Amino acid sequence: MLQSFIIVLREGFESFLLVAVIFSYLRKSGRSQLTPAVYSAIAVGLGLSAALGYLLYQMQTGNPELIEQWLGPSVAGFLANEALREGVLGLVAIAMVMTLVIYMWKTGAHLKERMEHRLGKVSVRPGWMAFAGVFMFTVLMISREGMETALMLLQVRSPRLVWGAMLGLVATVAMALAWARFARLVNVKRFFQVTAIFLVLFMIQVAIYSFHEFSEAGLFPNSEAIHTATEKLSPDGLYGQWFSLVMVGVCAIWLLGAWLIDRGKPVRTSSMRLDTAQS
Repeated sequence: MLQSFIIVLREGFESFLLVAVIFSYLRKSGRSQLTPAVYSAIAVGLGLSAALGYLLYQMQTGNPELIEQWLGPSVAGFLANEALREGVLGLVAIAMVMTLVIYMWKTGAHLKERMEHRLGKVSVRPGWMAFAGVFMFTVLMISREGMETALMLLQVRSPRLVWGAMLGLVATVAMALAWARFARLVNVKRFFQVTAIFLVLFMIQVAIYSFHEFSEAGLFPNSEAIHTATEKLSPDGLYGQWFSLVMVGVCAIWLLGAWLIDRGKPVRTSSMRLDTAQS
């Protein structure tokens, strides 16, 4: 439940900030007539994300007909093994999430400038080309966040996943409203930093689980021994069940240290604006 809450909260709020940057740029540049393209793109991006989430869910639950229809008989045959399928999805989630976390950590401070530069190129095109450019740019940004969310939620091993996701959605709306009205009081930079740490730790758990599933599929020498040895580290294992508390503890310690460091520095409002929100 905790994992799904943090995932939806982070990805939802990040999507809100990305859309806020797009609307802000169109308004400041005098191109408000292109805002309908953004609304349309949000709907399409959410639809694409939902379609991918449905496909991934069917892959996870092992719907052979749908997998064969969408991905072909060879892929369907490869993913017929449940343990192998779970391990592959775990590796895909790790690759995608870690790549984006590292990218955002390195370049997040300049994300606003990069987005505005790209928007400046596509929005100055004549007529419908400007509408199409803004539309495609927004679809790409929204669908990327949605696909990342779908991949991570599939790795959550909890019967209360839906409850956590719903609470995360409510928290996202509350945080978005708080940021809109009291931006100076919301340290967005620290929020993304601590949630990035949480996601990295979560991906470590997913990596352990994927290794466990690959051993169950018999991909390694002495797979049976490896599977038995890693059973306690799986999400339902003796030690795996406590991993969520470890993640919370690490994030809490990091936040405490960051708070102590921030107290010793003069307040800088720039760390709370959109242009540094993703750093």
